[in-house]
Amino acid sequence: MIFYKMQGAGNDFIIINNMKQEIPPEKYSGLAKRLCTRKLSIGADGLMVVEKPQKGGAIMMRLFNADGSEAEMCGNGARCISRYVYEEGIDREHITIETIAGDVVSERLSKRSYKIKLQRAGVIKEGRTVEVAGKKYEYTYIELGNPGIPHIVVEMPGLKDPDKEKLRVLGRQLRYHADFPKGTNVNFYETLDSNSVLLLTYERGVEDFTFACGTGSGSTALSLKLGGKLQGNSLKLNVPGGLLIVDLKQTEGGEYDLYLTGDTNFIAKGEVLDEDLGSF
Repeated sequence: MIFYKMQGAGNDFIIINNMKQEIPPEKYSGLAKRLCTRKLSIGADGLMVVEKPQKGGAIMMRLFNADGSEAEMCGNGARCISRYVYEEGIDREHITIETIAGDVVSERLSKRSYKIKLQRAGVIKEGRTVEVAGKKYEYTYIELGNPGIPHIVVEMPGLKDPDKEKLRVLGRQLRYHADFPKGTNVNFYETLDSNSVLLLTYERGVEDFTFACGTGSGSTALSLKLGGKLQGNSLKLNVPGGLLIVDLKQTEGGEYDLYLTGDTNFIAKGEVLDEDLGSF
């Protein structure tokens, strides 16, 4: 089984092209859980499976988190898979990636830099409050795409030097809070200036902080724009894995289109030899 390993701003993924291989789809989840387990196997935030497109795109991308659950979409994953599509010669003109949450259109800016258009927000709930362990936290709830990718955006002063373990506990409590029936990704941010923030995301499915989250970055930018906290139409997000940029463009209907830009990196290409995969 041939695989690629890529990362975008520290979000790392294993890519398997199932247009060339014959892995039964019912085995994707178990394969992801094994291959993404760090130290015991290759290790990654998620497994991306390339399938034949169904609606005229370059490919169909299916993403399985490290815990084996299938995600609707992943922004940094889509940027990485766009570069894969280009460099593998699958499509070099108009890169459209089909996902469960809808199509993602990608633009190649340079060898390593890719820009994608995220799905629009289908659900926005501003000015909400949630209580955890007797303390209330204000948040904005946003779902990108359809079905929507759930995110909450929470301002967190002191993010420059956080108590990581304490924040991890809070992230997990919010991720599983009863107020969010689908579960949610949790984006903690701290403002640096009028157009840049620190961002740390506790990701559903990874069940921990990741080095970056593309849809979380888009949701954070939209939340700040709607709340009047973003001057202009571009936000720089300083994440543990580097820098992401989200540009916002308002439509005639008043909605915002979100464009995510960042670095990609090919780490490795190889053959899976994991002897504990059993029948895979």
